[in-house]
Amino acid sequence: MEKAAFFSDRIKQIFTYERVFLLIFLLAIILRFWHPDLKLFHHDEAIHSWFSFNLLTKGSWVYDPSYHGPFLYYVTAGMFSLFGASDLVARLLPALFGTLLVPLVYFIYRLGYITRAQTLIIALFLAISPDMVYFSRFLRHDIFMLFFTMLLLVAILYYFERGQLRYVIIAAIAAGGALCCKEEMPFILLIFITFFGFAIWRKRINLPPQWKNDLIIGLLIIIGILITLYSAFGMHPETLVGQNFQINSTGWYQAIDHWVAMSNEQRLGGPFYFYVPLYLLYEVPIFLLAILGTLQFIFEDFNLILTGKRVKNWLSVRQFKLSINDLALTSKTQLKSAKVVDHKSDLFFQLCIYWMILTMAFYAYVGEKVPWLIIHQLLPMCFVAVYKLNWQKAAFALIGCLFLILMTWHVAFISADINEPIVQVQNSEDLRQVMGIIDNSSQVVLASEDYWPLPWYYRGDQWDKITFYGQKEDINVLTKNSPGVIILHDTESYDTIPGYNKTTYKLDYWFSFYDNQDRLLDYYFHRDGTMGSINLDVFTMHR
Repeated sequence: MEKAAFFSDRIKQIFTYERVFLLIFLLAIILRFWHPDLKLFHHDEAIHSWFSFNLLTKGSWVYDPSYHGPFLYYVTAGMFSLFGASDLVARLLPALFGTLLVPLVYFIYRLGYITRAQTLIIALFLAISPDMVYFSRFLRHDIFMLFFTMLLLVAILYYFERGQLRYVIIAAIAAGGALCCKEEMPFILLIFITFFGFAIWRKRINLPPQWKNDLIIGLLIIIGILITLYSAFGMHPETLVGQNFQINSTGWYQAIDHWVAMSNEQRLGGPFYFYVPLYLLYEVPIFLLAILGTLQFIFEDFNLILTGKRVKNWLSVRQFKLSINDLALTSKTQLKSAKVVDHKSDLFFQLCIYWMILTMAFYAYVGEKVPWLIIHQLLPMCFVAVYKLNWQKAAFALIGCLFLILMTWHVAFISADINEPIVQVQNSEDLRQVMGIIDNSSQVVLASEDYWPLPWYYRGDQWDKITFYGQKEDINVLTKNSPGVIILHDTESYDTIPGYNKTTYKLDYWFSFYDNQDRLLDYYFHRDGTMGSINLDVFTMHR
């Protein structure tokens, strides 16, 4: 017994709360920075990098709502200027911003809104979630916007606690940065404004005396950031004021007009429950715990709000949450302190549930359904998943993390083409062979309307050896200069071209629901079956 007690005490001494949190943070770093260029660029990543490269080399960038806000392009161009343009360099900042989500959880804990146990599980979820890891290794605007959203929340909470201008400045930088990422950020801001506004009105939150002055300073910082970046540092003022001061040519009007049209068109459409199967594929433990937490709120805390009566005794449901090493509350002083923590915890988790439900409803309604939008819903869901945490939930969460790790390994660290909805339209690993063929040829003809990511991989003067046609041409046009390689779309190609060998390669690929709809359960466990793809016919000259 003494040896067992000594061993237990020794384990507690080694694995302190702070050390466990640092281990989780280290795991997040490894999962995001280990071989970030393992997979070829996604179609959109290639476009974003190409625009960033042009910004660096030509100084050209003009806001186009189709490609979202300026933040990604400026910071990526900055990285290219420092370290050179490559897939690896392009993905370093997404990895960094995705990693920094984890320590931001710690700052919420320091304010007393969540307990140690909750903090560790939330951090672990964010560190190993397949979607969080995958899209932290992915050059899109979403991971930047997600980081700024989290930073904004932390800064708001600290301002309400401490009333210092520094937190207003941080919040304003976060809000301005997020608004320079994607066009749906105003909706996220509306969620925070309505929740905290209601909490202030109900006197659940007290504002410091100088809040009006702080608000003006914060708004000026946000406006300054937006003006600077959206005008391309003053080079394109028409984005702000429109051509000839016409409102319908301003950037904000174009953004609304474009994305409303895209939502109505449903170019990349899907049913309102589009994201639910993705949660069941990749985030099962988080999703199930979040559902349970929401139901607990509806039947317990929401009942308290309506009736003033709590279904369960507050102490019994929160004993596990108060401390890992000291679960017992014995003195009146401790009980009073616990009630303060209880009030703060209630307020915070009400925000998270409100945030989660509204973002899920928003993205269910929006016509554009793409897998990377899931992370904006997943962030508040990770918090809701630990609501009213007890040892049973904690055990389920830790066991569920094994599933998350396996899925993260599968989607992020296998270099082969994978039949997964998370990849949307991913460039195929077959392209490595195609690019090897191009590299070994002095003259290439490309006659296809589908050709990305080749402009990125053959940027600058590397493109000089490529003769580009955006569509199929006659054989005599394609072969007039005897190119070593001719590339066509396989549906607009030739059975043969005299003097050339033909091989078909995948350009990009995606999970095909229609080819797997009769075997969904089998697919769920094996993740195999037919994939959709766009293919290229590559004709190489006889040697």
